[in-house]
Formats: sequence, structure tokens, C-alpha cells
Amino acid sequence: MKLDYLDQLESEAIHIMREVAGQFERPALLFSGGKDSITLVHLALKAFRPGKFPFPLVHIDTGHNFQEALDYRDNLAERIGEKLIVRYVEDTIREKKLKEPTGRNATRNGLQTFTLLDTIEEFEFDACIGGARRDEEKARAKERVFSVRDEFGSWDPKRQRPELWNLYNGRINKGENVRIFPISNWTELDVWNYIRREKIELPSIYFAHERELLIRDGKLMATAGGVIKPEADDQLVTRRVRFRTVGDISCTAASESSADTLDAVIDEIQATRISERGETRMDDQLSEAAMEDRKKGGYF
Repeated sequence: MKLDYLDQLESEAIHIMREVAGQFERPALLFSGGKDSITLVHLALKAFRPGKFPFPLVHIDTGHNFQEALDYRDNLAERIGEKLIVRYVEDTIREKKLKEPTGRNATRNGLQTFTLLDTIEEFEFDACIGGARRDEEKARAKERVFSVRDEFGSWDPKRQRPELWNLYNGRINKGENVRIFPISNWTELDVWNYIRREKIELPSIYFAHERELLIRDGKLMATAGGVIKPEADDQLVTRRVRFRTVGDISCTAASESSADTLDAVIDEIQATRISERGETRMDDQLSEAAMEDRKKGGYF
């Protein structure tokens, strides 16, 4: 039987997940209620049903997430009957007496690293599966499918292992862990085509809807939850938008769109010439190497 390209991507991702189950003692799947982690859960269902997942679902919650994604996260975990662990950045700020960023474009997004590393230590996770893809950002394009992190969670681009013939080396020393990216070779369009083919339900925030926003530095930022405080030069507007990526409200911009169906979203993505993070993620635009710097510090 000849496999089409989505079958091939699916087969590779399922193989990677089963490798994780075979090579590691205490893996976890990072699940935020975003489309990429939803795709991972769907792939895990294909990889391990009718058995239970060999890992819990884990979410590092900044406290500034979109409610639509949080509701979806909780509902999906309950529907499939898998364990969901949630740890809160706000608790880490209080317990470690961290200084929360302030100012015009302040975000807790970078503080997720502290909570993630504490969670890895708390549960002694030796592998964390995530939905990062190489097409998102240049630092992610450098990273292997099995990305070894040291005992501090740091990533060293020069210390990556070869991955020839789909062979993955998960051997680690005590205290180290591995970040695993089963859909690393997928593109944004691949994810959406797969979602359409598999009839995967998504949070409504991914489709065009009317929303109150403010225009800041040319970006359409959500006013949800009062996370972003309007300033004198911000313009409050109501626009029809959708979100290409669902991250922290404080650093995730919306895109003007009329795409309210899967087919319309896919048509829109086919026509765009800028990556989803490039268009919508403010935290990636702080410097030329913003993502790589965060990864070296332990960020996912």
C-alpha cells in the first residue's frame, strides 16, 4: 500500500512516541490545548490505544492563557481519561520570589522555564514530549528530534546527536533529560491538513470571530482577562480575527481573518509567506536570537 505524505508523517511521529515509551522510564507529554499539542494527543491515541498512555499530560500554566484553550485542555483530558498535571508559573513566582517582568510588553512567558524545570524535578521526568516544529523558528530548525538537555535544562547546539535512518539515542546521565519533538518535520500546513483529515476538534479561538483588541506596535493584542493594560497610544478596536498560535495572552497577537472553517484556514495558510511565530509571537522579536537564548536557559 502506498502511503501519502500525511501517512508518512503520522507513521514517523507514532514511531517516535513508541521509541519514547521504550527508551525512557518517566516521560511526559506537554499539553497546552494548542493545535500542535492536540495533534500530539491524537497521535498518542493512535500509538497506544487501547492501552493507557505511558505518560501523563503536563501543562505549565502562566496564568495568562486563553480561556478557550484551558477549557479544551481540561475537557479533552477528561474525555480520553488520561492524567493531567498542571503547574502554575504564579506559584513559582511566589515560592522562589522571582521578579515578574514589568513595563509595556511585559510577559511571564520566559518564567515558564523555572516552573518547567521544577516540574521535571518534582516528578523526575527523564523525557518531555512537545509540539515544536522546525518551520516555526530558526532555533527550532537546528534542534534534533531527541534533544538532550543537561542537569540545568540547558540546550547546547554543539552537543546534538546524529539521527540517521530514524534511529534515536535517548541515553542520558543522571539528572539530564531529553526534549522530544515527534512533529518536528511537519509544517503548519501539514498540521492543519492532518487536523482536517482526522476530523480533530479544535478550540474556537483558531477560527475567525469578533473580538475586542488593542493595536500596539502594529500588532492586534487581545484584551482578554485584563492581562494587557491599554496605554495612551494604544487603539482599542473590534475586529474579526483568528489566532494562528495560542500562547500567553501577553505576547500572542491575532491575525485579521475571515477564515471560520478548516478549509478557509488552510487556504489562508497556503497564501501566507510568514511563519506563525514570525507573525504573531512578540517574545520571539525581542532579539535576533531570542528563542535560542531561551532554549539555552532551559525553555522548551
